Amino acid sequence: MSRSDQGPAKRAVALRYGADDAAPVIVASGMGNLAEKIVEVASENGVPVYEDDSLATVLSQMELGKEIPEELYEAVVEIYLYFLNFDPADPEKYQRERKARQQEGESHGV
Repeated sequence: MSRSDQGPAKRAVALRYGADDAAPVIVASGMGNLAEKIVEVASENGVPVYEDDSLATVLSQMELGKEIPEELYEAVVEIYLYFLNFDPADPEKYQRERKARQQEGESHGV
């Protein structure tokens, strides 16, 4: 099966945001097998994984060790909110609640 038959290669990006960082920093990035390995290592170490293909595509084009640009702060805040609210017993809980909040906002014209 060719790559075009399988769809685009999976991408993964790992970020760090420590007390000494002015903004989140890209610490790992990869496609295909390397992306799978990044996700595997995160899972093995108890790091929750947030899936956003479009954000991963943008971040994977940036240089390792560099801070993310200001234009991506809002999108990355969503990731950190996910981590803060992560429930290992129900990993999909935050995504469901986020979708419900978005739908509620749309129904109220927000």
